[in-house]
Amino acid sequence: MQKRLILASESPRRQQLLAELGFEFDVIKAEVEELHDASMGIANLCETNAALKAREVVSLFPYGIVLAGDTLVALDGEPLGKPKSLDEAREMLRRLSGSVHQVCTGMCVAAAGTEQRFHQITEVHFKSYDDAVIEDYIAKVNVMDKAGSYGIQHYGDMLVEQVVGDYSNVVGMPQELVHSTLIAFGVSPKPQ
Repeated sequence: MQKRLILASESPRRQQLLAELGFEFDVIKAEVEELHDASMGIANLCETNAALKAREVVSLFPYGIVLAGDTLVALDGEPLGKPKSLDEAREMLRRLSGSVHQVCTGMCVAAAGTEQRFHQITEVHFKSYDDAVIEDYIAKVNVMDKAGSYGIQHYGDMLVEQVVGDYSNVVGMPQELVHSTLIAFGVSPKPQ
C-alpha cells in the first residue's frame, strides 16, 4: 500500500502545481517559525525552512510522506521574503524594477527517519516600471503573501520581462525535481 502524501503548505500555488503532476495528497499546514538568516545563503535558507516544515508535519503523521517548500526572492544575494506592510511591498517592487533577480525554492521530502532536501534557482528579469505600475499591480494582486511582493502567475506580465529557467519554480515548486524525488520515495501519481 502506498504511503499517504502530505503537502505541508496551504499555498494554493503549491497545491495546484502538485495536483498538475497527478499526485493525490492531503494538506496540513506546518506551524513553525521560519528562519530569516541571510548569512546562510538563499539555497541553504530555503532548504532549511522547508525541512523545518516537513519535520513538524512528519512528527504528527509518522506513516506519511511529507513534502514542504519555501520560496524566496534574492536581489544581489539579499533574500526578500513576504512583505510585512504595503509600504514594504512598494519598496521591494521599486527595488526589483529593472533588475535581474533569483527565485529559489527549497524543498524537503520527509518520511519517518529520512529526508531529502533540494532546491532550484530561476533567474527573473524585471521590466523597468514606475510607481503608477506598482500601485496598479498592488490593486490587482494580494502582494502580502508573496516572496518579493509579486506572484508571476498573477499579472506577472506587468512586471516580468523574461524568465530564465524553471517557470514552475518561480510560482512556488520545481515540478520536475519534485516529481522525480517523490517517485524515488515510492509515491506514484494516479494513473491518467
